Amino acid sequence: MNSTPTALAALMQAFFDAVSFEPGGRPPYERLHGLFIDGGLLIRNIGPAPEVTTVAQFIAPRQRSVDAGELTAFRETELAEITEVFGQVAHRMSTYAKTGTLNGQAFAARGVISTQFVSTPAGWRISAMAWDDERPGLAMPARYEPPAG
Repeated sequence: MNSTPTALAALMQAFFDAVSFEPGGRPPYERLHGLFIDGGLLIRNIGPAPEVTTVAQFIAPRQRSVDAGELTAFRETELAEITEVFGQVAHRMSTYAKTGTLNGQAFAARGVISTQFVSTPAGWRISAMAWDDERPGLAMPARYEPPAG
């Protein structure tokens, strides 16, 4: 049986794998449903107000963008993490990088995802994710920077 840190790392990797795809490919967004508890939330807090979505609400506009040929590649990876576990709850601060192509234009960004997990009879699941990207006036704190090397 996986140790808790290993299980949480695998769950995060499964999330990144489910949203990532190469040019000419298609993202396996449907996998996201199995990673979250029922009622799990994804919160994009990059703009003036949080965008709070269910898993289905998170997938829908991204799938439309892929289907329309607007989003033609996307890759998100975890660069570093700080994970804390207490009993059947856990929290992970993940430093991430994302790259992609939207409307023919390449983009790249880094940020931090705060993920909450709960242990369920089916194993660890994500209960909520909230993230923000670096931008002018918001730099990555040193403790979230990936190790040098």
